[in-house]
Amino acid sequence: MIEETAIIIECDGEYAWIEAQRKTACGQCNVNKACGTSTLSKVLGNKSTRMRAINQAQAQKGETVLVGLHESALLTGSFVVYIIPIACMLLFAIFGKLIAQQWLFQSGEGLSIIFGIIGLFVAAIWIRFFSRRIKSDTHYQPVVLRKL
Repeated sequence: MIEETAIIIECDGEYAWIEAQRKTACGQCNVNKACGTSTLSKVLGNKSTRMRAINQAQAQKGETVLVGLHESALLTGSFVVYIIPIACMLLFAIFGKLIAQQWLFQSGEGLSIIFGIIGLFVAAIWIRFFSRRIKSDTHYQPVVLRKL
């Protein structure tokens, strides 16, 4: 389980709205003064993320808590958001290229590009339905593990 500290902003029944500070790996290595990524993170600043979590520890507003999320939920979410759109775009683009060759077009690039864009839209629609389906699944939601 991936764990992070957060502050309870609001309690809502069995759920709590929490705010966690975004952390970067910058500042942990010896090259942080000359690193472009470190400079960029200093310019953009530390931002906080607000999310709803299952309040398993019965924490109250203003308390600092430890929040956890299953590793498999993070991996599945990352796969869905990053890999599925790329795979759909490539598969549809290849399909467009094959159709262009079958119909004997001079250049299949235009049809390939159009089909690739259609593939991205199909992936976006699928991700939307997938997100709605897992919205109430507790496996994909952060959980307040304990008070700190």
